[in-house]
Amino acid sequence: MTGTWALLRLVLRRDRLLMPLWIVGLALAPAGYLSSIEAAYPDAASRQHFYDLNASSATFVVRNGPLYGAAPGNLLAWQCGFVPVVVGLIALLTVVRHTRTEEEAGRRELTGATVVGRHAGLVAAVLAACGACLVFGLLTAFGVAAQGVPLAGALALGAGFALAGWVFAGVGAVAAQLTWGAGGARGHGIGALVLAFVLRAAGDSSGSAGWLAWLSPIGWAHRLRPFAGERWWVLALGVFATGSSVVVAVVLAARRDLGAALLPVRLGRATAKASLRSPLALAWRLQRGTLLVWTLCLALVGLLMGGVAQNVAGLMRDNRAVADVFSRMGGGGAVMDAYLAGTMTLFGLAAAGYAVQATLKLRAEEVAGRAEPVLATAAGRVGWALTHVMFAVLGPAFVLAATGWATGAAYGNGLGLVPAALAQLPAVWVLTGLAVLLTGFLPRYSAAAWGLLAGFLLLSLVGTALRWNDVVLGISPFQHLPRLPGGTFSAGPALWLVLIAVVAGASGVFALRRRDIPVG
Repeated sequence: MTGTWALLRLVLRRDRLLMPLWIVGLALAPAGYLSSIEAAYPDAASRQHFYDLNASSATFVVRNGPLYGAAPGNLLAWQCGFVPVVVGLIALLTVVRHTRTEEEAGRRELTGATVVGRHAGLVAAVLAACGACLVFGLLTAFGVAAQGVPLAGALALGAGFALAGWVFAGVGAVAAQLTWGAGGARGHGIGALVLAFVLRAAGDSSGSAGWLAWLSPIGWAHRLRPFAGERWWVLALGVFATGSSVVVAVVLAARRDLGAALLPVRLGRATAKASLRSPLALAWRLQRGTLLVWTLCLALVGLLMGGVAQNVAGLMRDNRAVADVFSRMGGGGAVMDAYLAGTMTLFGLAAAGYAVQATLKLRAEEVAGRAEPVLATAAGRVGWALTHVMFAVLGPAFVLAATGWATGAAYGNGLGLVPAALAQLPAVWVLTGLAVLLTGFLPRYSAAAWGLLAGFLLLSLVGTALRWNDVVLGISPFQHLPRLPGGTFSAGPALWLVLIAVVAGASGVFALRRRDIPVG
């Protein structure tokens, strides 16, 4: 373990922008949720009505987990039911980034040549991820406790979030030992996260198979029962699972060579297919898996959101404050229009996440050293860049169309919601343009595109619910889109957003054409 603390400082220095951004940005969400809950349900009768309407809804339970009571803290914990999944995802990606990605880029070999122990890098990455999750949990706990909810419940809520992050940091450490590349490690880790969510959802929605939720770290976060008679002993499960995962990862790391993997790699063809002999075909090969995963995941969420539409409609009819929140997020005056338009905004923000990931593939190829061999052929820089940008432009359209169709199918509206989903594209393309701009001008800080998306997410969800100033909210491009269904489509704002996206993207490609490749 020699050199662990030095490498930990290096990890924290490299993540000095990204880590505080996600910690603080995500910690603001529960505080915003609590404020909106207290505004929407100011008395016990309205909260009890909410509980009666949603506690027995299988679709809501699948999405958010069990609802244990009608107090503000109970409603807050239920509204934050998906946060453990987000924290788990961030934690495992952080560990993979500072372990397997470092090996793939050749930097782990350089640090390993110094006075550094064999397992110091792995342990430093896990400590950084777990420390970030702990800070996030404490900020969340004290943030909501300051708003008047019981401190014990707030601490249990934050501990549940940190617990999920710790466990999946360990999962990421194990996944990093199994595959030959960072992409494969991320795939295995995300697969484990999806399995944990499915087990939790199956256990919570089925009375006879409730034990399934105890097999899931996401289920453990809910079984802590914040604000409903906290079960502190559940934390021991998470600590034990995290420690066991790290021990397994260390043992596996000792059994493989640097840069190697424990799972066998499937050998490819001796020569490339004719269909792979162009930059566009290569980009499709690199991007298709990401596009498929985003499409399937968002389509499944669309089915859930469409399935609960009638329940939400009943809730909004009985509570004017809730209807006002959805109306501010989007839509016209009709109850269902407001809900569906707000849902389309959420899907637009999610599709922007795919657009950012597809765009940053340019930087990933550059850092990994795979861009140089491609550019050493007859392929030009502009053409190579545009093949990836094309997926960041057309891919979100495909994702949104599939998601709009799935939502409409569950709601009983068929293809009727596809235009409403596609109306989010101009704002999504702004994120694509900004990501290209950062990749061209500031390649070392291209990951800041995720920070921009997090900021827009905060403005569109928390800021809208808390009635922030319109000038501040207007920073988000999603605030300038037509609220469909129910709203009136206006071509002017959409054209301005498209123009901003084109100018930013063209400037980024121009800068990419003139700078060195790679830039370390």
